[in-house]
Amino acid sequence: MTTPATIKPNTLPTVVLVGRVNVGKSTLFNRLTEKNQAIVSGIPGTTRTNNEGLVLWRGKYFRLIDTGGLTFDEKIQLEPDIIKQSEMAVAESDIIIMVVDAQDGILPQEKELVKRLRRIANKPIMLVANKTDSSKIAKNLRMPECLRLGLGEPLTVSAINGRSTGDLLDDIFKILKKIKKNPKIKIAEPEIIQISLVGKPNVGKSSLFNKLIGQEKVIVSPIAHTTREPHDTLMSYQEKTGEKTQTSLINFIDTAGIRRKAKVEGELEQKGIGKSIQAMEKSDICLFVIDGRETISSQDQQLGGFLERRAKSVIILINKWDLATDNSDHMRNEVKKMIYSEFPHLQFAPIMFISGKTGYRVHDIFPLITRAWRARHTTISEDALRAFLKQLIKAHRPARGKGVRQPEIIALRQIANNPPVLNTVIKARTSLHRSYVNFIENKLREQFDFFATPVIIKLSKNKKL
Repeated sequence: MTTPATIKPNTLPTVVLVGRVNVGKSTLFNRLTEKNQAIVSGIPGTTRTNNEGLVLWRGKYFRLIDTGGLTFDEKIQLEPDIIKQSEMAVAESDIIIMVVDAQDGILPQEKELVKRLRRIANKPIMLVANKTDSSKIAKNLRMPECLRLGLGEPLTVSAINGRSTGDLLDDIFKILKKIKKNPKIKIAEPEIIQISLVGKPNVGKSSLFNKLIGQEKVIVSPIAHTTREPHDTLMSYQEKTGEKTQTSLINFIDTAGIRRKAKVEGELEQKGIGKSIQAMEKSDICLFVIDGRETISSQDQQLGGFLERRAKSVIILINKWDLATDNSDHMRNEVKKMIYSEFPHLQFAPIMFISGKTGYRVHDIFPLITRAWRARHTTISEDALRAFLKQLIKAHRPARGKGVRQPEIIALRQIANNPPVLNTVIKARTSLHRSYVNFIENKLREQFDFFATPVIIKLSKNKKL
């Protein structure tokens, strides 16, 4: 099933970083983009799926892609996938920056990479010798080895301390101007809906991500924690509302699987989970992916609690439904009951049965996203809330909490949206029972469209005169 959205075309010139493992491409990527986006470690093969970011220099932008380190050894885990990812990045680039390690010199992998680049791309290739952290290291650079690659004299830089990175950016701008791919002043975009795909490892987030964007952009593997860093893609989605066609920009973020600290293995997984949590924090809506073949785990419950505490809009996706032995409506209803009993604080979240592998019902997620976005930004007028409160009290008098005084609701006002926050003002020296607060929320949901969205109700007391 094809996606009903399209990847928003990139209008900026694109530069790609390529090289063998551990030459410091990710450190250089972070330095040039001025963000701590890519995970950096001394472990070979840290980067797997390509990272993408924007570089601002002299008031103008270009796009930068960081690729996984290459060994050209197919016995290395996921090496064929990393090579494929690198080739995809090279194909869409305008300039290729081949990064080598100034302290290690030129290794056989560099020679192999140059051969491959010349076969697959007729584009400018810049040779950059990284880890030139001092003038002494620069003097000791084995220049004849570098020149034998046939890419000219290397530019020596240090990604870790920023040495000569400004010169590198100036050279990139000169080449882009020569090939008529000028960097651009960034044009302000309409508001972008930020969507994170979240879940524990191996629930199928990356397969779903690829289906949503309509490209095999991230590596899919049964190996736990294949995805290490969040990867995002901006989509343009059009839908008809009456006679009008509305365009929404949706940024999908594939995150690393999150599991309990006790089960986290090593530095890379720990860093990946940290970046996943950061992506969730910045998102408006989370697609909470659950493996339909498994029972709800404690990790699923912890993730559900996290989403509820952060007041995220949530759509629950029961993935791998193509493998279900019983696909009847009765079974779906039973699963929904079970899900809501396990996640009582996510009762507001709609549940969809999908397959990220086959694409079953994946296209139906898009209208749910835009509906949830609109609901998250709902603003109710004061007149509507006054009428609602009057009807509410008439139907059911406020129930008191602690104390003997009968509570009186004086006002109900909306004080924020994204997510909606309402303030209930009650009479001084009285309290409102929690069940009545839940009653207010349920009635608000009945009357106003807070689809897939938490409603926060705060209580305050008027000052006694």
